[in-house]
Amino acid sequence: MANLVVHFEIYGSEPERLVEFYSALFGWRITRAGEMEYWLVETDPAAGAGEAPSAGINGGLAQREGPRPEPGAPVNGCDLVVGVDDVDGMFAKSVELGATEALPPADMVGVGRIAYVNDPDGNLFGMLSPVLSDGTNVLDTPSARSV
Repeated sequence: MANLVVHFEIYGSEPERLVEFYSALFGWRITRAGEMEYWLVETDPAAGAGEAPSAGINGGLAQREGPRPEPGAPVNGCDLVVGVDDVDGMFAKSVELGATEALPPADMVGVGRIAYVNDPDGNLFGMLSPVLSDGTNVLDTPSARSV
């Protein structure tokens, strides 16, 4: 294991609300870890199970210790970017579920289509697809194959 990211954590003032949000948005399986204010987040059944190849990592969701991020505040820590098939559709679904727009869907040449939202507790996260709005898949370009 060569310095790979193997776990993430999301903090919430109302963790149960975020459990509902992320489960509904991404279909993640989230289960409470005993009596602690901590939930295990399974994004990919193969992740963490020693199965290869895994399409992602699993993580946790915990009670926030302190105030939630204020709208427009700078990011304090790391943010997640989740790989999705349809950035525009997932962006719209996230807003319907209570997220707020941070960066609307946009094409990034050589990267893909990306959008950012703040979850219902103010945590910033992104969604990324290799497919641009014109249908071009950046993974199919010669420069992507040479990386």
